[in-house]
Amino acid sequence: MWNEFKRFALKGSMIDLAIGIIIGGAVGKVITSLVNDILMPPIGLLLGRVNFSSIYINLGRTKYPTFDLAEAAGAPTINIGLFLNAVIDFFLISLVIFIMVRSMNRLREMTEKKIVVTPPTPTTKECPFCKSEISIDATRCPHCTSELTVEK
Repeated sequence: MWNEFKRFALKGSMIDLAIGIIIGGAVGKVITSLVNDILMPPIGLLLGRVNFSSIYINLGRTKYPTFDLAEAAGAPTINIGLFLNAVIDFFLISLVIFIMVRSMNRLREMTEKKIVVTPPTPTTKECPFCKSEISIDATRCPHCTSELTVEK
């Protein structure tokens, strides 16, 4: 059973999958930072100095002036701003993955088009009289001694 597990764990496809998951997680963190730290502040500024992460609906009876105070008090909230950040984050990650897959497919197509297999030049031919395989340059068959016509 241990040997079977080692064969399974060390298959190339499983290692490729693990690498893909690790890189995907890293790309996800970068995109999340891009959304939260780079994109959303200017968008919030354009929309009247709105901090999207602080947009929420308080479901409790006590009013809180900020999301941070509501969260610290443990008030039940619907976090609209955090949801919007997550939606934008999802779309950007999807876009990045789409671009990566599209680029890999185009690269694969380019490499497949460049590989042109030329058939090897024949070095032998068949004697028309005895059907033996002979050298392409032969003028007489070594098996039946028939004279061959030279094809030009």
